[in-house]
Amino acid sequence: MKKISNFVEIKSPWVTIIGEKWQDDQENFLDYWRVEKADSVIILTVWQNQLIFPKLTYRVGIDQITLDFARGRVKPNQTPENAAYDILKKELNLNVNDVIKLESINQNGWGINSAFSNQKLSGFIAEINDKIDLDSNFIGVTYSNTKEGIEELLKQLTCVQCRVILLEWLRLK
Repeated sequence: MKKISNFVEIKSPWVTIIGEKWQDDQENFLDYWRVEKADSVIILTVWQNQLIFPKLTYRVGIDQITLDFARGRVKPNQTPENAAYDILKKELNLNVNDVIKLESINQNGWGINSAFSNQKLSGFIAEINDKIDLDSNFIGVTYSNTKEGIEELLKQLTCVQCRVILLEWLRLK
């Protein structure tokens, strides 16, 4: 495959959409569309043997309110780990000192849709100091970190990326 040219580029603060013309090995010309986005971070947060979720969020793409772990984007020149701390502050009102342990699930991030996008997903497990009080203004729901609690969570959790983080955490523990 050989790239011939870009025929369109649409930029916004959140996403860039690029239309490209490519030539394959049989000399056919192909139009190819791709998306460039900042990498994502999802944090499975554990406090007092519970999984903690921020407030539920309306998702325009699926026209639904969804249950999601704390999540956000990695800013330019920021590491996924530093983004995770910023996300915990923004989504759950947790300070760095509230986090006992922040552990990466995947060191290099997973490609979200490598045929169409450059975006990678980094997952973290945040263990929160059991002695702190959580800010109820930021907490959506909690699920018990028990077999029954996880089974109920899996019935409710429709976000594929969040499910992957949860299942990978369960596999590793």
